[in-house]
Amino acid sequence: MQNQPQTVKKTFLSGVFLLSISTILVKIVGLLYKIPMLSYLGAEGMGYFNSAYEIYAFFCVIATAGLPVALSVLVSAALAKGENGRVQRLYRAALVAFFLIGMLGSILMAVFAGKFCDLIQSENAKLSILSISPTVFFICISSALRGYFQGYGKMAQTAVSQLIEAVGKLTFGLLLARAALLAGRPTYQVAAAAGVGLTLGTFASLLYLIIEKIRFRNSFMGKAENQNAKNALYTEKIGSICASLAKLAVPITLGAVSVNLTKLIDMTMILRRLQSIGYNEVLANEAYGGYTTLALSVYGLLPTLVNSIALPLIPLLSAAIASNNRERQLALVQASYRITAIFAIPAAIGISVFSKPILSLLFSGEEAAVLSAAPLLSVLGVSVFLSCMITATNSVLHAYRSVNRPILSLLAGSVVKIFVAYFLIGNSKIGIIGAPISSFFCNAVVVLLNLIFADRLCRIPSLWKIFAKPLFFSTVSAFFAWSFYQWLVDRMGEGRIPTLIVLGTMVIVYFILAVLGGGISDSDLSAVPFGKRLLPILSKIRHHKDRKESNP
Repeated sequence: MQNQPQTVKKTFLSGVFLLSISTILVKIVGLLYKIPMLSYLGAEGMGYFNSAYEIYAFFCVIATAGLPVALSVLVSAALAKGENGRVQRLYRAALVAFFLIGMLGSILMAVFAGKFCDLIQSENAKLSILSISPTVFFICISSALRGYFQGYGKMAQTAVSQLIEAVGKLTFGLLLARAALLAGRPTYQVAAAAGVGLTLGTFASLLYLIIEKIRFRNSFMGKAENQNAKNALYTEKIGSICASLAKLAVPITLGAVSVNLTKLIDMTMILRRLQSIGYNEVLANEAYGGYTTLALSVYGLLPTLVNSIALPLIPLLSAAIASNNRERQLALVQASYRITAIFAIPAAIGISVFSKPILSLLFSGEEAAVLSAAPLLSVLGVSVFLSCMITATNSVLHAYRSVNRPILSLLAGSVVKIFVAYFLIGNSKIGIIGAPISSFFCNAVVVLLNLIFADRLCRIPSLWKIFAKPLFFSTVSAFFAWSFYQWLVDRMGEGRIPTLIVLGTMVIVYFILAVLGGGISDSDLSAVPFGKRLLPILSKIRHHKDRKESNP
């Protein structure tokens, strides 16, 4: 029994790692989906599809952000107490709640599709909204099942279902969009066909989870649960269970809604304000489609990769807080910030400096879209670091059970974003470039407030030192890489090979500088997946440095 805590910790961290890998793969599949879809729909069609998707995402966040987490927490707590009957009751109550919420969400999205189009001034997006609306129901039922499995500590079902959803969206979406395109359908109908593909991919994921639930029910754990459920199945009222779920779910949901609200602000402000300065609906959707499909796709990929590295430290922080170990808390908060900075700062600078080569690499053949999106990504790239820090600081505050403060920060950032986006996008000399600028100010406000809130809970001396070295080494490596890129372009011309060579060069130069300058320690590498395999390389670099210093 002495090894049980270690076993539980390893199981939990392996589950976190599995979900992190799944999330990364889902992001990559999503990017692969957008590359050919852009050639089918064009920037205009992607504008219609992305408008519908953001409305769906808002409904989805309201319905599923907090309840699955709350269900998993209550299920795991009931299992720890041996209350198998309560587990069954929790699952059934949550399933009914998810069913009703999902049905309501899908109906509202379909019924008010026209109103949403009026709000964003994009009438041609209506068919895409209708095609995606059933997805809210499917994702709600899937979330109930995922929360149930996670309560048992089983992350594989969630990870696999996410991949099925992403691959299904890719496969069905591309097939249906291509079929509509070959049939000579107008752009807005091709976008709607892609929306049907998204719905089918989500339905396929739900079918997998249903099959897994049936298999689990028939397994040993499921049989044990069913045998013990009879005695306690009706001992707790449904209202009490719903209250317990809501108590945990509402703060998480509000936080997620605040995050999603910034995306809706982007969509509404871009489409409406561009039309206020002379754009018609088609041109406004082309601008919005290029921004969301190209610039935001690259911007969203990097925070996912970086956050999956830093987030596994947070459960350890929760344990340190529970044991009132202040020294351990300080070390873990510093490690979370430092690892985020080590990976996010060079990523942010690299994206800003090499925005056009990166987009040309990913979206070859879409020169016009790349040219219009490159300046947007260059500005947006700076916010990559801030976006990663939002996740890191939110996680620290959540570990300290300070769940309301991140919501206040996000709401304050959203207010700033509304004002900045309204005035900048509505300025004909600035236009859509105001969208990434407003994102920067929004994220900066959120990070600043979160750092202030977190500092009151765990005061970190000389916080700026955590970010100074990664910033310096990133700037030096980016300058060297850009000079090298210009040299390669003069001899080879622009293309994929120079871009890949230079991006790889920047990573290597940054790593060497950070190791030699003390910006990356053994503990930093040990804390990240596969980092221990790089320790021998780090030792060789340091040994070589020490030999040169001892033998001048």
